[in-house]
Amino acid sequence: QVQLVESGGGLVQPGGSLRLSCVASGFIFSLYHMSWYRQAPGKERELVADISFNSGFRNYADSVKGRFTISRDNAKNMMYLQMNSLKFEDTATYYCTRRRGAAADAWGQGTLVTVSS
Repeated sequence: QVQLVESGGGLVQPGGSLRLSCVASGFIFSLYHMSWYRQAPGKERELVADISFNSGFRNYADSVKGRFTISRDNAKNMMYLQMNSLKFEDTATYYCTRRRGAAADAWGQGTLVTVSS
């Protein structure tokens, strides 16, 4: 079955960096576009970044543009989110998702990122 497992979350100070990872299994990873979403307590879920199946296209939310970088390694069935210059408002649970059209049809369990001094 389709599985997405995130890791790499944790506590970081403002201005710091974290790298999230997602390992995919149960499907042909290299055929799918993938995304990172996040959800902060009491807030709507937000699309953070997209990456096409061959990394040829990447898209970012305005709130993270210039600070976050999405990438993938199809040989390893892995997707990453490098997060730099973290802000308090980046605190959220981050989810790895598989895209099917405009929607995400598979989700990981999430990894918590807390930005705090």
